[in-house]
Amino acid sequence: MSIKGKTLHINGIDLNVHIEGEGPVVLLLHGFPDSNALWRGVIPALVGAGYQVIAPDQRGFGKSYAPDGVKNYRIETIANDAIALLDMFDIPKAHLVAHDWGAIIGWDLAGRHGDRFFSYTALSVGHPAAYVKAGWEQKRKAWYTVFFQLRGVVEVIFQMRNWAVFRRFVRHHPETEHWIEDLSRPGRFTAALNWYRANLLKLYAADFARVGIPVMGVWSSDDLALAKDQMLNSGELVDNSFRYEQIDNCGHWIPLDEPEAVAELILNFLDTQAGSDACSRAGLKTSDPATNRRNTGALAL
Repeated sequence: MSIKGKTLHINGIDLNVHIEGEGPVVLLLHGFPDSNALWRGVIPALVGAGYQVIAPDQRGFGKSYAPDGVKNYRIETIANDAIALLDMFDIPKAHLVAHDWGAIIGWDLAGRHGDRFFSYTALSVGHPAAYVKAGWEQKRKAWYTVFFQLRGVVEVIFQMRNWAVFRRFVRHHPETEHWIEDLSRPGRFTAALNWYRANLLKLYAADFARVGIPVMGVWSSDDLALAKDQMLNSGELVDNSFRYEQIDNCGHWIPLDEPEAVAELILNFLDTQAGSDACSRAGLKTSDPATNRRNTGALAL
C-alpha cells in the first residue's frame, strides 16, 4: 500500500515519490515495514499549514524499486537517495521528519548533511550512539535485529501459517494486512530485511556524526522496539537545541496511531525554527519557478 506519486529515477533506481502542497519543503522518510502511506494521516495537516511535503517510498518498499543484494541497502546509499531527491528539484534546504529506519537514515542525514536541512524531527528512534549505549530494556527489545540476520530463515519462519509469527511480532497492528500484501510480493520481504542485514555492524559501532541542527525527538510509551532512554539521551549528541516529546498510550507506529498529535508536534516545532522559512507559511507564489525554489525550497510542479 502506497500513496501513488511520480516515478522518479534517483540514485540509479526508480522511486515512487508523493509530492503535495506549496511552501517550505518537509521531507518525510518512513521505515520498516512501511511505505509512504505511513504519513497519510499527517500530510493533510502539513499541507494545510502551508508546507510542501515530499514522501518517497524508500528503496525496497512500496512502489519503489527493490534492488537485489544486501549491499544496496547500506545507510549511506539510502541517505544518498534523499540527497539526490532534493538535488533533482534544486531544493537547497528542507525540514526533515523520519520514523523507524527512516529515523536512522535521518540521523545520518542530519549529521553528514546538516547543511541541507533546517531541522530534524526523529520519531521513535534516537541517535544511534544513544541507542547503542541505552540500558537493558533497549537491549532486550532489540533481539529481533540479530534474529533478522538469519538469511532465508527469517523469511520462512515469519511467513509460515499465513504470516502468523509476523502478525504476533507487530502485535496485530491494524496496518498488518497492508504490510503483508506489500511484503508478499516476490523478493520484497528480503529487501525489507536487507536494511537490517546491511547495517547491523555500523549501527552497533555507533559510527554516526554528531548533529548540528535543531532536533525534536518523539517517543511513545508503548513502543515494542524502542526504550525511552535511547531517545531522551540523544540530546547529548546534538550540538544545537534538542526537544524531547512523549506520546503516552501509543505504540511504535506513531504516525499511524496518533497522526493528529504527530502533525501538531511537527508544526509547533517548525514554527519555533526562526529564520528557517524564507516566506510566509502560506507559501510563496510567483510566476518564476526558480524564485519559488530559491526562496522557499519548494518544488515548482
